[in-house]
Amino acid sequence: MMNVAVFISGGGTNLQAIIDAIKENKINGKIKLVFSNRKNAYGLIRAQNESIDTFYLNRKKFFSSEEYDERILEELERKNIDLIVLAGYLNILSSKLVSKYSNRIINIHPSLIPSFCGDGFYGENVHKAVIKSGVKFTGATTHFVDENVDTGAIILQDVVPVLINDDFETVAKRVLEIEHEILVKTVKAFCDNKIVFKDNRAFIVEE
Repeated sequence: MMNVAVFISGGGTNLQAIIDAIKENKINGKIKLVFSNRKNAYGLIRAQNESIDTFYLNRKKFFSSEEYDERILEELERKNIDLIVLAGYLNILSSKLVSKYSNRIINIHPSLIPSFCGDGFYGENVHKAVIKSGVKFTGATTHFVDENVDTGAIILQDVVPVLINDDFETVAKRVLEIEHEILVKTVKAFCDNKIVFKDNRAFIVEE
């Protein structure tokens, strides 16, 4: 069974999807820690309601991102974490943390990478850009995290339509539903050792 840490910054609906899937025995893993860079993130309450250990750190109390992540690393090592899931975590990880957990950090992004991703593309900014662009489809992506923003190997993607009367909020709601689905599938595959790499690309394989 894999030991999982989930990093959040907000409401934690993707976290809840993972919690529910584990309770339904769909994922061969256990959430050992929920970490947030925001003290009032509702995701921390979701975790506490399930008796999951939580951890908050104020970035302003640390001199550098490296020092901040060093403290996070200490907690991850103490919990023997195998997988880190970034589920709406609005902070850039240091190169040391990414290197330490190479190919063991998964992120969920609310667009079809490589579109609408990179610096500044997070939260409602993504969906506003989607509406403004006029594209007819958008979606969500799970990918491994590397030292750049949203450039790691893509694992899963799913697509939703952008309809004539949509605004960014209706698009966001539609995308969030598939975020939950593909994130659960991705975490399940990782915990079952069913993600493989080919030419720097990641695939889920079924035996």
